[in-house]
Amino acid sequence: MNKSILILFLLIVVAVFPSCDKNDPPLPDNLIAFNTGDLGFDEGANELEVSVTASRVVDAATSITINLQTEDVAYGTEFTTEPAAVNNALTLTIPAGSASATFKIKKTAGLFLNGGEAIHFTITQVGQPSLAGELKELKVSFSAITSAGSNLQLEGGEGGSAAENSVFVDLSANRQTAVGRDEWDLGFYSGADFRVIINNATGASAIKVDKTDLTQVSSADINPDDLKLGQGLGSFSLIDDVNGDITKTVIAAVSATESENKVYVINRKGGDRSVAPVADLYKVKISRKDNGYVLQYARLNETTVKSLEITKDAEYNFRYASFDNGLVAVEPKKDSWDFEWGWSMYFTGTIPYGFSDLVFINHHAGVQAAEVLTSAVSYEAFNESNLSGINFSGSRDVIGSKWRATTGTPGVKTDRFYLIKDAAGNIYKLKFISFIAEDGGVRGRPKLEYVLVKKGA
Repeated sequence: MNKSILILFLLIVVAVFPSCDKNDPPLPDNLIAFNTGDLGFDEGANELEVSVTASRVVDAATSITINLQTEDVAYGTEFTTEPAAVNNALTLTIPAGSASATFKIKKTAGLFLNGGEAIHFTITQVGQPSLAGELKELKVSFSAITSAGSNLQLEGGEGGSAAENSVFVDLSANRQTAVGRDEWDLGFYSGADFRVIINNATGASAIKVDKTDLTQVSSADINPDDLKLGQGLGSFSLIDDVNGDITKTVIAAVSATESENKVYVINRKGGDRSVAPVADLYKVKISRKDNGYVLQYARLNETTVKSLEITKDAEYNFRYASFDNGLVAVEPKKDSWDFEWGWSMYFTGTIPYGFSDLVFINHHAGVQAAEVLTSAVSYEAFNESNLSGINFSGSRDVIGSKWRATTGTPGVKTDRFYLIKDAAGNIYKLKFISFIAEDGGVRGRPKLEYVLVKKGA
């Protein structure tokens, strides 16, 4: 064989089949467990979804067996599960390349309850090479709970620093709700004002066109480059206020005077100096109708217009719409979540910038938070007597990105923790445990711990 060809062949082999360093530490055990030890049904809810989570994605489909025992309720009569239980056992599978599986508990409609009904679930078997984690047992009450505290691993899904999910957390219910960041395009405010938000969680941007007829707007009316955002490009005028001020949306307040409602062009996903092809840009016009909105939308160069009516719902901060799927469910009811974790447009200095791992409190529903430095009092020692002098803030980003570092010494900042006062007045102390490989965590799946300090009245 020609010497030069042999060398080229060897280089290709090394590139394709890199050697394993025998000094590389082995991966830790992949532990599969419940996200919490206690859950409860919200008032009026007849269905509850439960997650079982691995500490990292599994390489092969992994089966899980979960036994159940009932307390004052009967399977098949007063509740069922999906998948169905056989001989008081459920079988779930975490698909290869995923890190979680779910099952549902469904109450029988019109069920009369005494208040002590519950189901006890236990993980009894996990497919190799995974192992059962510490939280192998879960109690599900048939009534709402006020949690005394728990540990959670948030399900940001795939994507690492650009995790695909936004996660809404309800501390008093030990519950998280993971929603794909790109599952919605517009949020319609249910408060007194008529306001519409674009999706900061995808880096969306928007510009106004001085026209009111959607069919008369085309690519000739804009420069697509004007929609580019992030990493030094664009300005805050292209996005909604990063601190959630509802009076500072890029789409102006929807007027009762129809001629004042202009057309906007939207780039659905950005934040990285990119803009979609013209064929994938959307134009929208929003009007009022009774106690709600009418959305008209189309692709930028199309003349066929779709229409969607959205009615305000006082149980939610916003109602959401997707250009692909119409009305969609995103955040839980406004009294059923305390903070949202995920990727979003934020700021660096004086420019908009896409941030990972942001924590935004539910400021529209009255949630407040405060940061406490361990130089004043440790997380473990903090109790109700330490609440005197704490100044709670309703600012959406009171936690923001302050809880972690990605440069210097990456990892959770251990010199601080947080207090969160929910809408019911419950006060929890919360600390982050890990979020990145350097602190023993997994990017996109941060771990946190919280404890009830004072129960609401």
